[in-house]
Amino acid sequence: MRFAFGRILALLMIASAICAPSALASRAHRQAPSGHGHLLGLAPRVRANTNESSNWFGYNQGTLEQGGTLFHSISGDWTVPTATSHTSGQDQASSDWIGIGGGCLDASCTVTDSTLIQTGTEQDVSGSGQASYSAWWEVIPGPSLTINMPVAPGDHMHATIAETVPGSEVWTIQIQDVTRNESYSTTVPYPSTHATAEWIEETPLEIGTNAGFAALPNLTNPNFDLGTANGAPVKLSSSEQLDLVDSSGKVIGAPSAPDSDFDGFGACAWASTCSPPSS
Repeated sequence: MRFAFGRILALLMIASAICAPSALASRAHRQAPSGHGHLLGLAPRVRANTNESSNWFGYNQGTLEQGGTLFHSISGDWTVPTATSHTSGQDQASSDWIGIGGGCLDASCTVTDSTLIQTGTEQDVSGSGQASYSAWWEVIPGPSLTINMPVAPGDHMHATIAETVPGSEVWTIQIQDVTRNESYSTTVPYPSTHATAEWIEETPLEIGTNAGFAALPNLTNPNFDLGTANGAPVKLSSSEQLDLVDSSGKVIGAPSAPDSDFDGFGACAWASTCSPPSS
């Protein structure tokens, strides 16, 4: 059932995105505009004890898995990966982000969430091999909005999403390029379920003639770190991992085990295993 639900969900999100003109306008810098989270696309499980996705890899915590905890804030750091072409002549895209909502509520990922508020960076490679980098934020089902802030591979990013007052449904989204001393902040109303929290590398949803999840470029490891949830250091568990799989079920993106203080992990593109970073 998870496979069928995931396929249907992905198709619904693709159809919704194609019908949204504002989404097309928001990503004009790319040949194929994209949306980021567009929720978790589930895939059949290949590796025991690891949930698998057609668009995400990283870590996901859910309210049922966490004993009823609801998420009112999240933060995390990562290094903008260098993107290079994996398949010559093909547009490829990736994003690294933190978010609340959109993921698995339980450890087996039998229940997923339909809301998502997120911010992160995008790393794309055009069919001609040219790489581009940007920062963005998004609330589903709205379009991804590009932030006017320079981003480059190797930059240290810090991001926070927090409800201004628990239960207010008003959120402050902040992202900072620590390397360049550049930052952006916005406050928006958003009716979240508060049901999941995640630290993710993904293939965004492409909008247009070839609608679907983007092809994955080659990426260096972003090494997520300093994760928090509800203001406290997160304690990640290997049971919360999500692998990225291709259409044949092969793992093409994998998170590492948590680092030594359990608040971070590595994310390896075009790999089925990944070594944890030093804390």
